[in-house]
Amino acid sequence: MAINFDKALGIQEQTLELRAKRAEIIANNLANADTPGFKAKSLDFDKALSNALSGNGFNLRTTHEKHYRNNSDGLSSGDVKYQIPTQPDTGDGNTVDAQKEMAAYGRNALEYQTTLQFLSNKFKGIRKALKGE
Repeated sequence: MAINFDKALGIQEQTLELRAKRAEIIANNLANADTPGFKAKSLDFDKALSNALSGNGFNLRTTHEKHYRNNSDGLSSGDVKYQIPTQPDTGDGNTVDAQKEMAAYGRNALEYQTTLQFLSNKFKGIRKALKGE
């Protein structure tokens, strides 16, 4: 009997990929905090995960255009949105709140580590099952 890793790992694989994408978006916001006219973006995690799960099974990176998505990063256009500024405009048109982004990056890093721990535990369980423990 073959092991179906998609079923064994559940949504943790997609969650890990989306958290990595979110980290990239937040890091880009932080890198452009002083760029005039830069508009901060954010990932709608719940919507992106829902889209990933309603696509072709549990795979964000399919290669056939009729499968999940046909864009390079695996996200649909509605998953990444511009943020609504929470601070008044300083005159340069930049909407990045560096403190908010740093807090979001820290939270995302913690959630990423938690997802890695879930995956680690799943693999430990699979290894025990294969050994017959």
